[in-house]
Amino acid sequence: MTVRFCCLSDIFDPAQETQFLFDGPSADVGATSCAAFVLPNSSEARAESLLVAGAKQVLIGQAALLDSGCIERLVEKFGKERLGLYVPVRILAVDWSFETVSNADFKVVTPSLCEPTWEVLRADGSGTGTHADWWIGQMQERGAQTVLLHADVDSDTDLNLCAGLVEKLGDQLWVTPRTNCTPPLADWIAFGQVRQLALPPDLYQQRAAWQCQGNAEEPIEATS
Repeated sequence: MTVRFCCLSDIFDPAQETQFLFDGPSADVGATSCAAFVLPNSSEARAESLLVAGAKQVLIGQAALLDSGCIERLVEKFGKERLGLYVPVRILAVDWSFETVSNADFKVVTPSLCEPTWEVLRADGSGTGTHADWWIGQMQERGAQTVLLHADVDSDTDLNLCAGLVEKLGDQLWVTPRTNCTPPLADWIAFGQVRQLALPPDLYQQRAAWQCQGNAEEPIEATS
């Protein structure tokens, strides 16, 4: 299966044919050139202004967490193919509680989760407790298309969660490392089943190192 690569940066590069660009000072310069704009903490109004200016697609983060209706409103104005999600995640911590009421002779230890899951993070990196898989599904029902998953896929648990999300979303899913500067991308491809990688410039320049994991193509437009 083909592995696709895209450059993810906070600086617009006119020499880059296809680029995911974090919102910032150079965003307006490349409004019509980038495949997608990533808006971790930008408002609905900012997303709308970029779309009016000709942005091909915006990937909305915390604004959709605070008000899921913004996805529906923007979809109604600009169409599904121009709206997506930016989803930073980490493994949701498991809490344990003791239940002693039903039987005084013993204590029952109960986990808060039956199975591992990712939680969606706020723009500042703090947890929300919101299950990523569920939230992405809810936003897709409202019209969101492309999903940029910002994750450190470092453990077997992460790899399993990633593979499940790839199976569910297919070409709608792009994955990018969150904090790990040297992510094990070969494992992401082999075991996490990742097929679309949005990489920061330094890693993007090294993409040939992972071409053996699949028949990698040149960068492509963000899929809707």
